[in-house]
Amino acid sequence: MNVRVLVTGTEGYLGCLTAQELLRSGHEVIGVDTGYYKNGWLYPGLEHVPETLALDIRKLGPEHLDGVEAIVHMAELSNDPIGDLIGDVTYDINHHGSVHLAEAAKTAGVPRFVYMSSCSVYGVAEGTVDESSPVSPQTSYARCKALVERDVSALATDDFSPTFLRNATAFGASPRMRFDIVLNNLSGLAWTTKKIAMTSDGSPWRPLVHALDIAKAIRMTLESPRERVHGQIFNVGSEGNNYRVRDIAEIVAAEFPGCELTFGDPSADNRSYRVAFDLIRDILPGYDTDWDAKAGAAQLHAVFRSIDMDDATFTGRGHTRLKQIEYLMRTEQVDPQLFWKASL
Repeated sequence: MNVRVLVTGTEGYLGCLTAQELLRSGHEVIGVDTGYYKNGWLYPGLEHVPETLALDIRKLGPEHLDGVEAIVHMAELSNDPIGDLIGDVTYDINHHGSVHLAEAAKTAGVPRFVYMSSCSVYGVAEGTVDESSPVSPQTSYARCKALVERDVSALATDDFSPTFLRNATAFGASPRMRFDIVLNNLSGLAWTTKKIAMTSDGSPWRPLVHALDIAKAIRMTLESPRERVHGQIFNVGSEGNNYRVRDIAEIVAAEFPGCELTFGDPSADNRSYRVAFDLIRDILPGYDTDWDAKAGAAQLHAVFRSIDMDDATFTGRGHTRLKQIEYLMRTEQVDPQLFWKASL
C-alpha cells in the first residue's frame, strides 16, 4: 500500500536516492532539508525529486506533519570529524533534534518512524556482532545514534511504531556525492592522483553497504506490515560486504589502472567490527544487497570518466561534509548552533 512519507535529508547523499526509490515505487514523498549541502551536485541523475521543505529538524513540529503516514529520518550531522569540531551541536541536532522529531511525529499521530542509525554504534568488538550485541560507540556521532535508539524506543506504543536501521558504512555513486567515506574517498584518490597512501596497516574490519541497498531496505521496511518491524533494530548490509580496510583499498586500486597502493603502521584508532545481517533477511523476506565493493568501485570509475572529474571537484567542499560546515561557519552564514542567519 502506498503511503505519504516525509523524508528528512532529501538533499543529501542518501536522502536523494531514498526519495527517488520511494517515488519510483508509487509512494508520495515530502522532503525536508535545512540546505547545508544544497549545492553539492556531482552529476545529474535523479528522475524523481520530491517537493522539499527548507526547514531545520529542530524547528519541525506537529503542524508540519498533517496527513503524514510515515517518517524516514536521516537528516543529521555526518560524520566523526564534525563531531570532533562541534560536539555540542552534534548532540543538539543528532540526539535532541532527532528525539524532538519523533515526539512531534507521535503527537501528530504519525504511525511509522524509520530512523537511520549506524553500525558504528558497535565501536570495538571481538568476533561478529548482531543486533543483540552490546554497543560500544567511540565517537560523538556514534554515541548520538545509540542515544536516539534508546530514547525513541521508549516512545513506542500501539499507535507509534519506530524501526531502527543500523546501516553499514555507505558507498557508491550519488548525484549528491560524498567523498568523505572510505570507498568513495579511496576511489577519488585513485582517479585524481593514481595513488592510495594508507596511513595505517588497514587491518580493522568495516562492513560496507551501497547507498541503493540502503534505500531498498528503507522501502521494504515501510512496505512491511507494522507488526513485523515494530520496535525492531536491523543491521543493513550483508556478510559478504564485511571487509578489512586494506581489502577495500586493494579492490579500489585494482579498478583504477596504474594506481599505486601503500600501507602504513597499525593505527591508534582501534574501531573494528564485523557484522551479521541475518535478521533483516529473516524479517524482510527478499531483502539482499545488490552491490559489493568491486561493483561499487567500477560504478564510481564510470561516473568519474563520464564527468571527467578533476581534483578540485574531488577535494572541494561540495562533497566533504566537514569542509562545507566549516565554510558555512567561517562565512557566518550560520550561527554557532548551525541555524541559518536571517541575512548576511
